Amino acid sequence: MCDTFVATPDLTSSGRMIFGKNSDREPNEAQCLVRLSEKNHKESSVRVSFLDIPQAKKSKEILISRPFHLWGAEMGANSKGVTIGNEAVFTRIPIEKKNNGLTGMDLLRIALERSDSASEAKDCIIEHLERFGQDACGGYANRNFFYHNSFIIADAKDAFVLETADKFWAWKKVHGFYSISNGLTLESNYDGLHSGAIDFARAKGWLRKGENFSFKGIFSDSLYTTFSKCKIRRGITSKAGEFFGSALGIPEAMQILRLEGSGQGSSPMKLTLGGFPSKDPRFNPSDAGMGSVCLHAGGPLSPNQTTSSFLAELDPDPTYSQFWATGTSIPSISIFIPFSLPGKAALEGKVVQPGATPDASLWWNHEILYRLCLRNYRKAVPIFSAELKEVQEKYIQKVEWTLSQPRHRSLDTISEEALTDAARLYSKWRNQVSELAAKGNLFPSAWVSPIYRASWAVWNRKARINSRVLDGSDLPFKPAFF
Repeated sequence: MCDTFVATPDLTSSGRMIFGKNSDREPNEAQCLVRLSEKNHKESSVRVSFLDIPQAKKSKEILISRPFHLWGAEMGANSKGVTIGNEAVFTRIPIEKKNNGLTGMDLLRIALERSDSASEAKDCIIEHLERFGQDACGGYANRNFFYHNSFIIADAKDAFVLETADKFWAWKKVHGFYSISNGLTLESNYDGLHSGAIDFARAKGWLRKGENFSFKGIFSDSLYTTFSKCKIRRGITSKAGEFFGSALGIPEAMQILRLEGSGQGSSPMKLTLGGFPSKDPRFNPSDAGMGSVCLHAGGPLSPNQTTSSFLAELDPDPTYSQFWATGTSIPSISIFIPFSLPGKAALEGKVVQPGATPDASLWWNHEILYRLCLRNYRKAVPIFSAELKEVQEKYIQKVEWTLSQPRHRSLDTISEEALTDAARLYSKWRNQVSELAAKGNLFPSAWVSPIYRASWAVWNRKARINSRVLDGSDLPFKPAFF
């Protein structure tokens, strides 16, 4: 499950396009935050997740966050400022589950590598969707997880929401604030529609004579859409957009992605201008459910968590754009790292990319911290939350100052400093939480449900995480980023 939003320049405090996304996937599904250089290709085809497709003669430089085991990406941007996030959506059109199509993540990366604008990226996704379809498994351990996709696509000038059902699609140009959360949203208010969508709906008996065509109304699957709690999460992000209005900037966008709680069984964070959301001390991940923007896994009914987050502020001059990514799970306790495009920081081959079990990557370094905090989240997080806030504000100020200079350079130096800082701090905070646990001050909450405990026991066992790994006495690596 995921949440993606965009705010057009007429709405934001800087007068620039702002994009944000939380990628929600399986708890052990580490994500690679990596930059791929511009490249000329001699090959006629490229292997994506499950099939070969024609290769472009040249691919653009991209900064992406991708599940470590897949070719495609959950979100990212290219050197032209094109920025995309995708969402799983569930429709009435059955999927054959033969893995002979493209994942939504494949479509996203293809468009980033080949497009100079948001409009071109939209058309690129549509072209490949119609040609190859999207019969492709999007899961990790769950090899039965197939879905269709929706996208928010933006550059400095334009933003689009593109929604699909099998090979059918509808799109709309965005004005103001718009968010999507695992459910179709376009009804009859689209700007573009697949030429065969209405005839298909009539042939299926889903659209009667004289009825208005609604893309959402015709194609949405109510069961899975309801289960995903998309309405709750989209309601939260939409209200946040209304709350900030023209004051929306990078700090406020970070707040939206850090929001914990749904207001149903757990209290939500409260938004504040210019800083971290005000955290409810009663919040506990075990009762957050699927309605939390910063999603915490909790069992069979909430099997996903936020595994990476991405933000962008897009300027018509790409050298003044800024991109922020956690490269880690749970943004509420993560540092957003700044990047520029083009650039060199986090370049493929120069970063440790995560695997299936704990290693020296930034992702797993932070994940061990998070899983240790789960012993008693309410007591553990306050140990380092003030320092986290201080460090995040420091990098926001550094980026603002750098981009305000008339002849500023790329953000690479700041990116590398922040990456090193994050790796060091996650190790430091883990040691502090471990020390508290060793003193007997971090007993697990007695009221946490047996299902929650059992689910995390299974996830930890599959990732080869035991108590000695959590307390740092048996780490199979020395945490680092470079």
